[in-house]
Amino acid sequence: MPLDTTPAPLTDGFGRVVSYLRLSVTDRCDLRCTYCMAEKMTFLPKRDLLSLEELARLSDLFIRHGVRKLRITGGEPLLRRDVMDLFRDLSRHLRSGALDELTLTTNGTLLARHAEDLAKCGVRRVNVSLDTLDSQRYREITRLGDIRRVLAGIDAAREAGLKVKLNTVASRGAFEREVDDLIRFAHGRGMDLTLIEEMPLGETGLNRSESVLSLQSLRADLARRWMLTPERHDSGGPARYLRVAETGGRLGLISPMSCNFCALCNRVRLSCTGRLYTCMGDEGSVDLRAPLRRSEVAALAAIRTAILMKPERHRFDLARMAAPAVSRHMSALGG
Repeated sequence: MPLDTTPAPLTDGFGRVVSYLRLSVTDRCDLRCTYCMAEKMTFLPKRDLLSLEELARLSDLFIRHGVRKLRITGGEPLLRRDVMDLFRDLSRHLRSGALDELTLTTNGTLLARHAEDLAKCGVRRVNVSLDTLDSQRYREITRLGDIRRVLAGIDAAREAGLKVKLNTVASRGAFEREVDDLIRFAHGRGMDLTLIEEMPLGETGLNRSESVLSLQSLRADLARRWMLTPERHDSGGPARYLRVAETGGRLGLISPMSCNFCALCNRVRLSCTGRLYTCMGDEGSVDLRAPLRRSEVAALAAIRTAILMKPERHRFDLARMAAPAVSRHMSALGG
C-alpha cells in the first residue's frame, strides 16, 4: 500500500487537527530541576534511542500530513550528540515551505555554543527555561546549574538574531517576590516571558501541593501592580497572552491546572525512543519504532490510529497535586 497520494490531515476523534509536533531527542539533562525530575535519575541507555535519521523520517511523515510547526525538546536537546545534523536535515522543510517553524526549547546551558548554527538552520526563535534571576536560587532549583551559562546563552542567541522567549515555572514563595524582576528583565531585552503552572509529572521527591501556584490568582496579584491587557496572539501553543502596558512587552500564561485548554489542542509528542504521546497529561502512548522499521506505510497507519484515540483532555487535577498524575517525568518529553 503506498503512502497517501493526497495526504489527509491528522485528525483526532474530536475533530482537532494535529499541526504541531514536539520531538524529544533525549531524556538526558545536565540539570535536575526540582519540578521536573528527581535528584538521582536513571536515564535511558543510548541503545534505546532512535537514531537521528529515524527521528527525521518520522518528522517527515508528520510534516507530509499537515504538521506545520516542529519543536525540538528533551531532556536538554543540545546534549544529544550531533543534534545539529537533525536541525540541518529538518531545515529543508522550511526552505520548501512545508514547515512554517522549526523551534527549540532549551535550558540554555549549551546555547552559546550552538546559537549561530541554529540561526543558519532557519531557527528563528528559541524558548529558554529560566525560573529566577538569583544565582543562589537558580542553583537550588536546578540542583546543578550555573546561571551565568544560561545568561550567556541568551545573549548569544539574541546576537545571532534569534528571538528568545523565557519560560518560567510559577511557584509559591520566593518566585512571587521575583516575578516583577523577571518581567522587567525579559521585556527590557525585547523577550516575551511565559509563566507556566507546575504539573504533576513524575516523582521528584517534593510535595507539589506545597509549591503549585494558580496563575489565575497570580494574574490577579500582578494586575494590582501592572496594567494587563488581553492580546490576540497565537504562537501555536497553549499560552494565553497579555500585554504589559508599563513595559510594552508580552506576558504568556500556560495554565493546565487552573484553566483547562484541551479543547483547542493541536499537538502531539514523540519521545526519543519512538513512542507517540497524544496527550502530555495521559499515560497512553503508541510505539512507532517497530512500524517505522517495517515501513513508512506501517508507521503512518500507527500514527493515524494513535491520533484518532487522542483523549479529550488531560488527567491533571489542581486538587490532587501531592502525587503524580502521570508517572513519566517532564524530562521525557520536554513538558
